[in-house]
Amino acid sequence: MNAVLQDGFGRQIDYLRMSVTDRCDFRCVYCMAKNMTFLPRQQVLTLEELQRLARLFVGLGVKKIRLTGGEPLIRPGIVGLCRDIAALPGLRELVMTSNGSQLGRLARPLVDAGVKRMNISLDSLDGERFRAITRNGDLDRVLAGIEAATGAGFERIKLNCVVMKGRNFDEVPALVQYAIDRRIDISFIEEMPLGDVGRSRGESFCSSDDVRAEIARHHRLLDSAESSGGPARYVRLERHPDTRIGFISPNTHNFCASCNRVRMTVEGRLLLCLGQENSLDLRGLLRRYPLDDQPIVQSIKQALKGKPLQHDFSPGGEVQIVRFMNMSGG
Repeated sequence: MNAVLQDGFGRQIDYLRMSVTDRCDFRCVYCMAKNMTFLPRQQVLTLEELQRLARLFVGLGVKKIRLTGGEPLIRPGIVGLCRDIAALPGLRELVMTSNGSQLGRLARPLVDAGVKRMNISLDSLDGERFRAITRNGDLDRVLAGIEAATGAGFERIKLNCVVMKGRNFDEVPALVQYAIDRRIDISFIEEMPLGDVGRSRGESFCSSDDVRAEIARHHRLLDSAESSGGPARYVRLERHPDTRIGFISPNTHNFCASCNRVRMTVEGRLLLCLGQENSLDLRGLLRRYPLDDQPIVQSIKQALKGKPLQHDFSPGGEVQIVRFMNMSGG
């Protein structure tokens, strides 16, 4: 079936970000509160339900699926789920976002299962600062995971860094050099106002323009029209052609007009926009219609007509969505 999934504004939806767990072995300050309550098991989609939904979305025209969390690699059975999804006819690529803590043992199995690209979060190269940002992360273990990933055979690896003034903005040049040395990409992300994480986000907000200006002090940047199928805007480095620098700017340069994606939480809520609460209860539909896909397909098509034109994020730092990032699918 060569289906095309469109929203009410005519935007083609061909990218699904699918959370496989709300749990994580880190507690990053921009993602979670210090003390989190996670979903009970019966509210979480089973592996079979996740695979079924992936199949339905690919049948509707989705070409790219990104598995997220929480931390997707702590979900039992994740490699088998990857293998099942990667094998779906019509899917162009299965990709994943991880904090890197489990990649030392899982990078090669994930490549063998069909994961094409890996995004790895890295917000600092200083061990103490890394632990402060993640609250309990081990930098050496993550760096070892990145090294394992670079040797495992992924088609592309990208680092993701959420930049915050007063925490890691001064490390931007060092993080760029780290990516250059390994011939991998890096994206810098503006912090999003999702969930009450116990502090004012406005005080630490750092715009993509500020980050770009800091990088431009050290490298000549060449604008690029390249796209990875997501929201990042890329530049190339004149003297380092193997590394792309991405900027994801939901607050200052929103990418809503070209939005091609929806998110699904691990409890089966189809989020039509990261910055709005519009959603469809897919878990309820799955369990109401265990043998009949058609009501679910029709509900997805109908829900997409209500996808908002844009979100309402602003750089001010106010919590505009009470849902935490780990619940949204990071």
